[in-house]
Amino acid sequence: MNSLIGTYECRADAKGRMMLPVALKKQLASSMDKGFVLKRAVFQPCLELYPMDEWQALMQKVNKLNRFKKKNNDFIRRFTAGVRAIDLDASGRLLIPKDLVGFAGISKEIVVSSAVNIVEIWDKDLYEKAIDDAASDFAELAEEVMGQDDVDDVS
Repeated sequence: MNSLIGTYECRADAKGRMMLPVALKKQLASSMDKGFVLKRAVFQPCLELYPMDEWQALMQKVNKLNRFKKKNNDFIRRFTAGVRAIDLDASGRLLIPKDLVGFAGISKEIVVSSAVNIVEIWDKDLYEKAIDDAASDFAELAEEVMGQDDVDDVS
């Protein structure tokens, strides 16, 4: 799967259904028939939508953990808490379960943002706050994460 691109604003209805933006649907076209997995994010108050192929690849890594080590077992339990298999309905909407709506603080206004190979689903106010909070530290973070010396390029 190629990297996903885009950040979109949309709305959730009273039942927790949201229409996946058309531009994102086009990018995810090859994944539509296989479905998706929706889960709580680890580091932020948002949800993560995994195309099924991406979820299966991640689960291959998780399945290699030794479940007889308590920390591994605890991680697996927390990581998979609230995980749901999700399909789009005939109208192209996905239903966000109530417990996940509560976890992410989702109200009516939603931001759907690509995150390389998955999609993050945020309450709009929480998304804007997270972006604003991170803005001042982003240059430092970018340098730390992406600005390593190019020692591999030297022949």
